[in-house]
Parts: sequence; structure tokens; C-alpha cells
Amino acid sequence: MPTDTVTPRFPRSSPYWPVVSHPLLRRVLPGLAVSALGDGMALIAVTWLALQLAPEGQRGTWTALAVAAYTLPSAAGTVVFGRLLADRGGAQLAGWDAILRAAALAAIPVAHLAGLLGIGLYVTLLALSSLLHSWGSAGRFTLLAELLPQRHHLPANGVVAIFSQAATIVGPPLAGILIGWVGPVWVIAIDALTFAVLALTYRLAIPATGRTGPTEPTSSSTAGFALIRRDRSLLGLLVLTFIFFFLFGPFYVAMPVHVVADLHGSATTLGSYYTAFGVGALGGGLATAHLRRWSLWPTTVGIVTGFGVAMLPLGLNAPVGVSLPAFALAGLIWAPYRSTSMALFQRRTTVALLPRVLAANGAVTVLAVPLGTMLGGPLTTALGAHRTLLLCAVATVVLGIVAAGLTIRPGRPPVREDGPPPDASAGRAHSRRAH
Repeated sequence: MPTDTVTPRFPRSSPYWPVVSHPLLRRVLPGLAVSALGDGMALIAVTWLALQLAPEGQRGTWTALAVAAYTLPSAAGTVVFGRLLADRGGAQLAGWDAILRAAALAAIPVAHLAGLLGIGLYVTLLALSSLLHSWGSAGRFTLLAELLPQRHHLPANGVVAIFSQAATIVGPPLAGILIGWVGPVWVIAIDALTFAVLALTYRLAIPATGRTGPTEPTSSSTAGFALIRRDRSLLGLLVLTFIFFFLFGPFYVAMPVHVVADLHGSATTLGSYYTAFGVGALGGGLATAHLRRWSLWPTTVGIVTGFGVAMLPLGLNAPVGVSLPAFALAGLIWAPYRSTSMALFQRRTTVALLPRVLAANGAVTVLAVPLGTMLGGPLTTALGAHRTLLLCAVATVVLGIVAAGLTIRPGRPPVREDGPPPDASAGRAHSRRAH
């Protein structure tokens, strides 16, 4: 039998095989996995150290500030560093983010040893560490687009998501053990070390070469936002993602209250929900690559609708035996969203434009969950926990239905999933004139 007709066996038959066997990516993936584990541990360590450093009567305020400082400054960094970073390659962007993260986080245990670490300096260093985070995320997905053909983008995005989802399961309990042993400041030191490993990985694994294709001129520090605004499909995707994440934000306030007040459960019960969601999300991440033959726009919209439906039992105050597996199903459905949405950006944007577009997307979407969480407080107070969850679940279902209706509206041209953005040819012409 000719060898080209033989069906390959696992693992070569897996859609993930071209990603994990790629000669350059297979050197980078271990660093990404280690860094994801560090971030998983930081979920607990960042808040725990804030609780230890904050004044007795201000712990809630300073803890919220610490959590916000670990993510939100990246929105400002997208604009501030736009001109400097927009035309850099994926590995360079991701590497610079890893270097800044490693240095700023390492300064926390150094300041602790010097007796200088107070809550103000702690929050400042967390904010500094996150300044390039949107660019780093953009660089990571740009690197995948640079190294792999389009048909492998979704599996590659899925691999990155799997690392993150696995880290949210393993990282927090590991952090709890280490905090009890050495304290939270040293868990943050470990997180810094994981970013140093990642930075070194990018430096050694990816050849220091320029872009292989033409670069696009950077007109301003907000060029990425302008590019999204001009492309109907990318603008629609950004709006969909922002509202989807915003509607998930109140969960972080309403869910603990729901467990205690409505279900009369304990911290163990709440932990069970988080674990169930994480296990479901890991399963969804593993399944992501198998969606590669599906049309990405309907799949992405379907994820939004399905997630809202899966969240309904929580809002309807269903017993734990029903709502717990439903919440695991919600995690399963949620998991592929980031991978499919990033694949849409990768398909609709040239590699040269991708960093600034993804950084602009990240700068907007990073605000969504915190804003939703802020709304969750007054909503939970006014409506109660399970009614708040029900409102968010129903609103998410409505969002998905509206998005589906807009996508297939009669008389409107279908939303394109591939091809260059409308201004790409103009950008190339401008580039040729400049040279």
C-alpha cells in the first residue's frame, strides 16, 4: 500500500501535532507552559500579599487595586507604546513583555528583603509589570500566525489556551501550599522566574530576523483602533467580545454570595464550582482544534449563546446537583472562545498589521470583566445573587441571538472570515511610495 494513503496514528493524527512538532514552536511551548503555571499561582499570591500589606481597615480597597494593577495598565500601554512597538515581530513583542514582567515582579521580593515593601510600592510594581501585557499577548498570537499556515492557527491558539486553563486548575492549589510554606512574596518571586524563563525561551528559540513580508507604516499610536474601526467584521467581533466578557464580570461578586446565601454552602462548595468550571474549560480547550473545519463566525456566536444557556441553572437557583455540572458545561463551552476569536483576527489581518490590531483588541477587552465586576456589587445588592446571575445569563443568550441575527441578516453581505482588511492594499501602496 502506498505510504501516502496510510492514515497516520496518534499522536500524528491529532490536529495539535503540526503545532507541537513545529521545529521552532516546540522550543517555545515549554516556556509558555511554565509561565502559565506562574500566572496560575499569581491568582492567589497577588491577592494574599495585598491582604498582608494593606492597613487593617482598607484591605478590600487595596486588594481590588492590586488585582486591577496586575491587568488594567496594559490598556494604557497599548496607546503609550503604540509607535514604538507596532511594527515589531511577534517573538520580540512577547519577549519584551516577559522581560518587563520578570523584572517588575522580581523587584517585589527584593523590596521585601530590603524592608521597603509597602502596599503602595507593591501596587505600583504590579502596574508596571502589566504595561506591555496587551502587546505581549498580541506578540504571542502574531508569532503563531508568522510561523504556521492559516489552517493550523486554531489548533495553535488552542494549545496556548490549554496551558492557561490547566494552570487555573493546578496553579491556585499549588500556590496555597507554597504560601503556607514560604509566604506569598516568594510565590510572586517564582512567577517572576517563570517569566524570565519565558523571555529567555523567546530569545534563544526564535531566530533574531526581521519580518519576511512588507511592513505597514504606523500612522499613530492608536493605529490598531483605527484598523478595527474600518473593518466591519473585526469591529463586530470586538463589540461582541467586550459585551460577552462584561456580562461575565458580575459573576465574581454574585457567585460567592449565591453559594453562601442561596445554597447555604461553604468555601469548599464555592471551590467545587471553580474546579468544575476549570475542568470543563480544560476539556473545551482540548476540543478546540477539532472545530477547525467549522465556520468560525457561527461557532464564535454559538459559544456566546451556549454559554448563556449553560449559566441559566445558576440563575434559576437550581440545586448543586444540577447547577454544578451545568457550570462545568459552561466552562466547556467558554474555553474555545478566545481561540476562535483570535483565529478570526489572524484570518482577517495581515501579519504586518496583526500586532497593533491585537494589542488594540486586548486594550479594550481587558476592561470588560473589571467593569462588569464593578457593576456586580450594586446589582447583587439590589436584585440578590441568583437574580443577578439569571440576568447575566439571559442577557448573554440575547447577545448571542442578536449577534447571530446581525450576521445572517437578509440583504446584508455575509461577514468575511478571511482576506486582507479593507485598508491593507492602501497600506502596501503607501509603503511602496515611501521606499
